Amino acid sequence: MDNRYTNEKIIGLNNGLSMPRIGFGTWNIADGKDVEEAVSEALKVGYRLIDTASIYHNERGVGEAIRKSKIPREEIYVTTKLWLSDFMRPEAAFQDSLNKLGLDYVDLYLVHWPVPLMSSKIWGAMVKIYGAGKARAIGVSNYSVKQIKRILEHYPVLPVVNQIKFNPFYYDAEILEFCQANDIVVEAYSPLTHGKNLDDDIIVGISKRYGKSPAQLLIRWALQKGTVVIPKSSNPERIKSNFEVFDFEISKSDMLVLDGLSSKAKS
Repeated sequence: MDNRYTNEKIIGLNNGLSMPRIGFGTWNIADGKDVEEAVSEALKVGYRLIDTASIYHNERGVGEAIRKSKIPREEIYVTTKLWLSDFMRPEAAFQDSLNKLGLDYVDLYLVHWPVPLMSSKIWGAMVKIYGAGKARAIGVSNYSVKQIKRILEHYPVLPVVNQIKFNPFYYDAEILEFCQANDIVVEAYSPLTHGKNLDDDIIVGISKRYGKSPAQLLIRWALQKGTVVIPKSSNPERIKSNFEVFDFEISKSDMLVLDGLSSKAKS
């Protein structure tokens, strides 16, 4: 495991702050009642990291659920992201997200997707947003080793996070090792493969040995890889069970079996 744990549920960041190890993703959950109810349920269960993005078009509902929860703002870690269409107006786009969320700041602001030849310029704008204090940390999403290296060549401010698709069926050891070697946390989206591989015989067989669901096994695998994990569900029972992953540990031999599943990925 990565050596930066404050404890198993918290991980330290390269800017001296920290973030929860497991969060709640909101991709493809409609704004309004749907996302409000889902986020409210997640907060009730114990999630304290909520991940959204401008392109999800649900920032208003996410913010509403946070306010209605009555949980102190400083106890909730909020992430949103800069989308492609706003790369020419990053500061204005960031303010738009703050306004929709109804928040004074976000805990993490990510470049949602890299644009060739523009990564350095965009990162400069992100550094400016970070310097203004309304984003407590900044990072990237879907960046390759090469694209991160380009940032490192031009700016002393490192991304704290690289949020990428990450599960045993989509496992890139190179990007994980590179990020961890450079003190960048990998944040795993699609940890449950959108449900496509939950019936895989190997996943089902291993999960039964631990008395856990296939989803819980996949989340635990990502945690043991040293990542932050953001499973997503609108089902209250699954929201709860996805959070119950700190009471078991996958053996080294089973981890190796899971590591080898990337060749079985379903399109």
